[in-house]
Amino acid sequence: MFLVTGATGNVGRNVVERLLARGEKVRALVRDPQRANLPADVEVVEGDLSRPDTLAAALYGVSGVFLFAVPGSGPAFAQAAQRAGVERVVLLSSNGVDDTAAEQANPIAAYHAEIEQALRAAEPAWTLLRSAHMATNALPWAGQIRAGDVVRAPYAGATSAPIHEVDLAEVAVVALTQDGHAGQVYALSGPQSLTAAEQVALIGQALGRPLVYQELTPEVAREQMGRFMPPFVLDTLFEQWEQSVGHPAQVYDTVERLTGRPARTFAQWAADRAADFS
Repeated sequence: MFLVTGATGNVGRNVVERLLARGEKVRALVRDPQRANLPADVEVVEGDLSRPDTLAAALYGVSGVFLFAVPGSGPAFAQAAQRAGVERVVLLSSNGVDDTAAEQANPIAAYHAEIEQALRAAEPAWTLLRSAHMATNALPWAGQIRAGDVVRAPYAGATSAPIHEVDLAEVAVVALTQDGHAGQVYALSGPQSLTAAEQVALIGQALGRPLVYQELTPEVAREQMGRFMPPFVLDTLFEQWEQSVGHPAQVYDTVERLTGRPARTFAQWAADRAADFS
């Protein structure tokens, strides 16, 4: 039995589907079972990583866990998994984590590092998937794209190597179901460094219409995004975007090495998710 946390999210839902396709038994930890909308073969249990009292029941009889990082949840989860006899935990972490740093560079890296450290200190075998920029980070542009042909956002030249959520899920399933991945730290990315403007253009190609990236000043963009995003996230994003301009993003071949096939391109992601922008 495998437990999938974050099972209704972009990555977790794909982990669920691919475990089922292998014939595995799957349990999903969700906050609201009535709204989970998961396949009928999935055992859905109500719970939350931020509520340690719900973990014992969720972990009962489980051999492996796909863990979606929730701030502050690491120590309680690691202890519960150890008590339950869980054998493997695969954590979706961040490539912002720096193993050589006495203090992580930003709060996002810090909470991922805290969960990693909790898993390292526990008995279940762990595998860390340190993901680069996810292709799904483009979804906030969807409202503007549905409304017109212009995306207004900062740092048109900010670079990243977006990774398809299905690739993350497939790597997670490999690590959960195959031997040889215990204690491994995998850096993951998509196959190509792209600017934000290039990503918008590729979404336009998938939709069959030209899209334009209109760069906002950081001050204007920060004011707009601050209406729905906490300051610590904004600070981290804007610093990363600014520093990346003019520098190609690091590309890793990990997806191909672990799954046996090349990582999906951002163009493929845009085609797969075209309905989200229509």
